[in-house]
Amino acid sequence: MALTRQVITALNRDGTDMLGVRNVAIKIMDESIVSGSLLTVESNHFCILKSRGAVLQVYDTGQYALTTPDKPLVGSIVQGFFGGASPWVYEVIYVNRAKLLVRSSGIATSAEMAEVSYQADYYIHVDSKQAALDLITHLPFTGNVINTAEIADYAGPAIEQAINQVVQVTRLENINEHINELREGVKAHLADFLRIYGILLNDLKILILPRDERMRELISLQAIGLTPIEAIRYYLALRMADKGLVSAPNAAAGVPFQIGGPLASSAAALAGIKDTPR
Repeated sequence: MALTRQVITALNRDGTDMLGVRNVAIKIMDESIVSGSLLTVESNHFCILKSRGAVLQVYDTGQYALTTPDKPLVGSIVQGFFGGASPWVYEVIYVNRAKLLVRSSGIATSAEMAEVSYQADYYIHVDSKQAALDLITHLPFTGNVINTAEIADYAGPAIEQAINQVVQVTRLENINEHINELREGVKAHLADFLRIYGILLNDLKILILPRDERMRELISLQAIGLTPIEAIRYYLALRMADKGLVSAPNAAAGVPFQIGGPLASSAAALAGIKDTPR
């Protein structure tokens, strides 16, 4: 026989928080939730009581004795007459009001149709009882939990659209010059999108890198002052040096390789010194 639930809380038996740093909201459904049960709301939570889809009450921090429509049927009467199950089903939803970290990532294309990968890290929080209501109204539960991964899934298209508005009209090598403009555009677009769900956006960090590793290295070489042709030669020379080819300095200098030539002799001498056992 089920016992009447006396205390409802978002804390586990060991004192840890069910919401933690990844869950935005959790839903507790229990037929033993009846009038007289004590509802505990921690300082970093909001709590919403629902019955048959209707919101009965929104609670701030504190402890509350629930008053529900089943009040005449409590204790042994509920358990005896209904076999231990209340005729009304109640939902207790805890909403996390702490700042949570969310990460979204994806791929965009530059003006030359070169692929770049982006990563957006941002903090969110729910700061009022009305915002908590907006959250559970507009963001559906797929189970008993809404976590930051689901927030990232919802916000992903909004972030992608804001990033593409700048990246698609910018040359690959010039994207980082527009990073502040890009960040402000994403922040404004994302804040407006999340506000519908009662979520406030705090800090935002954007990181954009060429998706192709070779392109990333070539751009890095140009960033130190090399021309595009010099960057290609130095990239080729670095790859040749990794393979142990003595003609790597010739590739960097852009001169033919000749056996016994000055660059080849210097490279061979350095290779000989390197390989000499000590």
